[in-house]
Amino acid sequence: MKLAAIDIGSNAIRFQVTNVIEYQGKHSFKRLEYVRFPLRLGHDVFKYGKIGPDKEDKFFRLMHAFKLLIDLYEVDDYYACATSAMRESENGHTIAKKTKQLLGLKIHIIDGDREAELINNVLVKNLSTDNYLHIDVGGGSTELNLIVNQKKKSSKSFKVGSVRTLQDKSGQDPLEQIKAWVSKRTADVEGPITAIGTGGNINKIYDLADKKGLLYLSLKKVEQVRDHIASLSIDERMHKLQLNPDRADVIIPATGIYLQAMKAAGCKKIMVPDVGLKDGLMQLLYERNLSRLELNFDTI
Repeated sequence: MKLAAIDIGSNAIRFQVTNVIEYQGKHSFKRLEYVRFPLRLGHDVFKYGKIGPDKEDKFFRLMHAFKLLIDLYEVDDYYACATSAMRESENGHTIAKKTKQLLGLKIHIIDGDREAELINNVLVKNLSTDNYLHIDVGGGSTELNLIVNQKKKSSKSFKVGSVRTLQDKSGQDPLEQIKAWVSKRTADVEGPITAIGTGGNINKIYDLADKKGLLYLSLKKVEQVRDHIASLSIDERMHKLQLNPDRADVIIPATGIYLQAMKAAGCKKIMVPDVGLKDGLMQLLYERNLSRLELNFDTI
C-alpha cells in the first residue's frame, strides 16, 4: 500500500510518498519520495493578511507537481493539510477550493489543536510513563502538549512561530504567553519534565550539536548552539553551517521559543525524535485504510 502526505506549512511545504510494508503482523513505513519546497506562505499572510498572486501561482504549480507524483507512484490514498498561514489568510479557503476544482486535489485546512493531535498520536506510542512537554514550533504557530503517564494532560496552540516572529513589528513579546501557560500547567506536575522538540529548526539544532546517537540535548547545549549561530551573519550561516536561506533567518527566533517553553517548565533536556506532521498524516492514512480493509474483509 502506498500513501502520500502533503504538509502545507507557513515556511515550507513538504510532500512524502511512503510504502507500507506488512510483515508478520507488524507494519513499517518505507519512504519512497520526499520533497521540501520553501514557498514561505507566511511571509505574505503575516504581513499582508493574504497570499499574494506570485505565491498563489507557485502554489498551484507545486500542487500540480505533487498531484502528478501521486498519480505516477499510483498512490492508494493521500492527505493534504494546511496549517496557520492558509487558515489565517483571507484567500486561503478560496485557494484550497480552487486547487480542488483545477487539480482534483483536496486540501484540509486544520486548526492548531488538530495539528498537535496528529503529531502527538505518533509520539505518545513510544514514550515512557515520565512527564513530557511536547513543543512543536512551526512557521506560524507553536503547539504545546503536556503529557503525563502517556496521556495528554493539557494542550494549547499559540500564534507564535518562526516566520511570524520575523514579520511581527509590534514590539510585543508573544513568548510571555507561552511562559505563563507552561508555568501554570506544570505547577502541579510531580517529578522532572523532559521536553520533546519537533520541527525543522530543532532538528537542525540537533544536527549542529553533533550529538548523533544521543537521545537528548541538554538545555545548556541548545543555548550554546543558538549562541554560536547568532554570532554569525545570515551569509555565514549559509556558507559555514550549510543552512538553507529559509532556515538561516528563522532558526534563532524558533530556538528562542523552544528555550522559553523549556525554562518555564524547568526542563533540563530535550528529546529530538525527528517526527513531524507528515508522520502523523501517514499514521492517520494507515489507520484509515486499515479500517477499510477490515470492513471489506468482514463483508466478504
